Amino acid sequence: MHYVEASTLDTPATSMAAPRVYAWLVFALTFGLLLSDYMSRQVLNAVFPLLKAEWDLSDTQLGSLSGIVALLVGVLTFPLSVMADRWGRVRSILLMATLWSLATLACGIATNYGEMLAARFFVGLGEAAYGSVGIALIISIFPTYLRSTLTGAFMAGGAFGSVVGMAFGGVFAAHFGWRSAFFAMAIFGIALVVTYALTVNERRLRGSDAAAEQLRHSRPGFSMSLRNMFAGLFSTTSVICAYIGSGLQLFIMAAVIAWMPSYLNRYYAMTPDKAGVTAAMFVLIGAIGMVLCGVVTDRVCRHSPPRKLGMAIAYCLTTALVLGIAFQLKPGVLQLTVIGMGMFLVAGTCGPAGAMVANLTPTPIHATAFATLTLANNLLGLAPGPLLTGVLADRVGLMDAFKLVPLMALFAALTFWIGRHHYAQDIARVQAQTRAEA
Repeated sequence: MHYVEASTLDTPATSMAAPRVYAWLVFALTFGLLLSDYMSRQVLNAVFPLLKAEWDLSDTQLGSLSGIVALLVGVLTFPLSVMADRWGRVRSILLMATLWSLATLACGIATNYGEMLAARFFVGLGEAAYGSVGIALIISIFPTYLRSTLTGAFMAGGAFGSVVGMAFGGVFAAHFGWRSAFFAMAIFGIALVVTYALTVNERRLRGSDAAAEQLRHSRPGFSMSLRNMFAGLFSTTSVICAYIGSGLQLFIMAAVIAWMPSYLNRYYAMTPDKAGVTAAMFVLIGAIGMVLCGVVTDRVCRHSPPRKLGMAIAYCLTTALVLGIAFQLKPGVLQLTVIGMGMFLVAGTCGPAGAMVANLTPTPIHATAFATLTLANNLLGLAPGPLLTGVLADRVGLMDAFKLVPLMALFAALTFWIGRHHYAQDIARVQAQTRAEA
């Protein structure tokens, strides 16, 4: 039986037939700020060994410095995204980028754990809504047929920024001290903020934004009331499972990314710069896997959307198996190779989960739906992953903690399996509602 993708029903055409040169310039600058976002977020992981030695920090404290940013992103993405839509996306982007850049600068002058934690708090506050606001701004000035391409490229930018932050952070820390790593990321962010402020403004975007606003409210029969919004976000079992399953699976990726430099430092005797660069390669492998797994999923499931949840289950189970084996191996080339194989698959669920969210929520609230997915990813995965791994490492050691982390993929697989069981009736319900509203 073939299913129509619910998200394609009654979707209005964009007001722009082709993107302007200015639109691509806005994309490039917004993408650059996304790189700054993740560089500022992940540079900390590259200097974990140096902070631990200088301030005599526990692994739990180190994990909290990483986890607090993801926690604030998860908690504040939704309300700050709503505020940005009301206040103006360009002004919100400039304010957010300025805040996280100055907070990153403050990280470089912190003298103890408390000051670093406070600075990281403001890094998280600045970065909280940037992903959802940035992609909303980009989509509003490009034609509809480019949305998948732009969304995929924008999401991959986060992983690339993580790679750059960890790699260059480790190099700067090794040659000029750990403070220089934060200073370098802050200067990059401030330079982009100035360039963005001189180049992008609401007046030049107003025509496209006004058209987009009209399109968002042009669908008859759907009221944008708070009650209807929450009903659309959580109306089916499948979409709830997509939120939860995605977050649980990303727990593994967040834990490995945060602690891989320390793992390489402790068990492979790598210097911080070499550990940072090596760990960054695993992040890059994860980013490539995220894109390629999404492509494979779309091709395999072109005529049968329910298979996407089946693919998500397969990615989860394979991740649990491969990484479970990897961390049982002794440190060496073989172990690093198998870890790389696991990292290639660990974020493969992002594509299927995102597709399910789009298919099972009304078109007018897709931005809010993806903000909800971001919330679940951060609260269930990106925030607790580094922190709980640090807590385990304090008790049983980092190597044994890594042996337990892949088990989270089994819970993610179970969640996606429950969603798959309900998907057929859920998609039929969404399609029926869409036809009734048209």
